[in-house]
Amino acid sequence: MGIRIQTPVVLFLAALQFACTTQLQAAPKYNVLFIISDDLTATALSCYGNKVCSTPNIDAIAARGTRFTRAYCQGTYCGPSRASLLSGYYPHATGVLGYTSPRPQIGDRATWPQHFKNHDYYTARVSKIYHMGVPGGVLIGGDGRDHNNYNGADDEASWTERFNSPGPEWKAPGDGETLEGNPNGKKPVVGGNTFVVVEADGDDETHSDGMTAAKAVELIEHHKDEPYWLGVGFVRPHVPFVAPKTYYPPFKPYEKMVLPEKRPGDWDDIPKAGINYKTSKNMKMDIRRQKKAMGGYYASVAFMDAQVGKVMAALEKSGAADRTIVIFTSDHGYHLGEHDFWAKVSLRDESAAVPLIMSVPGKKPAVCNSLVELLDLYPTISKLCGLPVPDRIQGKDISPMLDSPDHTVRDAAFSVAPSRKGFLLREDKWAYIQYKEDASGGIELFDTEQDPQQFTNLAEHPEHAQVVQRFRKKMTAKLASVRQNDLATP
Repeated sequence: MGIRIQTPVVLFLAALQFACTTQLQAAPKYNVLFIISDDLTATALSCYGNKVCSTPNIDAIAARGTRFTRAYCQGTYCGPSRASLLSGYYPHATGVLGYTSPRPQIGDRATWPQHFKNHDYYTARVSKIYHMGVPGGVLIGGDGRDHNNYNGADDEASWTERFNSPGPEWKAPGDGETLEGNPNGKKPVVGGNTFVVVEADGDDETHSDGMTAAKAVELIEHHKDEPYWLGVGFVRPHVPFVAPKTYYPPFKPYEKMVLPEKRPGDWDDIPKAGINYKTSKNMKMDIRRQKKAMGGYYASVAFMDAQVGKVMAALEKSGAADRTIVIFTSDHGYHLGEHDFWAKVSLRDESAAVPLIMSVPGKKPAVCNSLVELLDLYPTISKLCGLPVPDRIQGKDISPMLDSPDHTVRDAAFSVAPSRKGFLLREDKWAYIQYKEDASGGIELFDTEQDPQQFTNLAEHPEHAQVVQRFRKKMTAKLASVRQNDLATP
């Protein structure tokens, strides 16, 4: 047998092939653990500064990840927000402004989890990732409506498997009270989108979020040796505020709860459309009921946080934590009495801003004050996992912020409240809100540096006329860019 002499070119090519193979093998293929809480305001979390409601498990994710302080949802209630962040399109691009799946609008285009499924990831969701009605859609036996066998507006094509967690919700045995529309105290505990507090009997796994955590723990263990995209959707603190009674003592007696500042005439300088759909006045909630609503909300947050802890403990136990990206967020924020507003829909910061924490293996802990959107998760996580980023999606890659928290990709965050025909552009200094696309429903302008709680509407002040005009033009351009997408292509 003759001796084969390797030429310099052959040796070079062999070395190049070896280097490329090594690089491919070294490239991380992270798992994705996406945890989303329903109707959660960042201000209820201790890692965002709350001194009353302790959330040690979410805090632990923040302590090792990047905590974003200026993250905004794209729709200020569940349906459009979730359809947007999962599809990769703004609500006014798909037209999903309510509580439906984006699938009819996007056709065969891959959603965020489906994109990972198409690249050989196991994808699963537990409970509410796309929209599902709460409490009716997660109530054992349902509420008589068609909730698609507990799947709600879910997109089956996104998942390898999917799991639901129906629980007793407002029908749970325990000490319950209806706070909304019940001034004489005679109304029993009721369902629907109603402020109800139930100090419930039973342990964690009696209730929906406890079941969700248990299933997530099981899936993490079972799929620890393969790449996965796992969505874990907790329904608390969405009303009804139902949690095992063991979570309530830190917030009792309820009279010790401190409500936000209230100013006489607070609504006098804002358009009618700017007055939120739920207020202390139209809910007929006196101060006692308002304080109990806050305490019930916090107890639900504490319960949810405990379930997050179980999921994170399972991740550590599985041995996959060092190759798993963890994301914690909410679909939108929530008012807890600010401006005498309650719940979501409003485009004020309490409702439009969301908690967002991203923990990526190998990245140093950080706090990022740059403006980001939930829409940015799809391209960012795809990039971090080494997957191609579809050109068509409308979010931006914010992964550089994980190494350089001062990095910026947006000069404004954009959010909508379709039921109010409201639109928000949130810059570092200014919060600009208009109602109707021609602004004929009214305008709000807040200097959030001088007035962070957004008490004084400057839209009608002559000295700010140029700022308003600039924002009106910017909003027109933003809406036009939102609608310039591939969905209109035959």
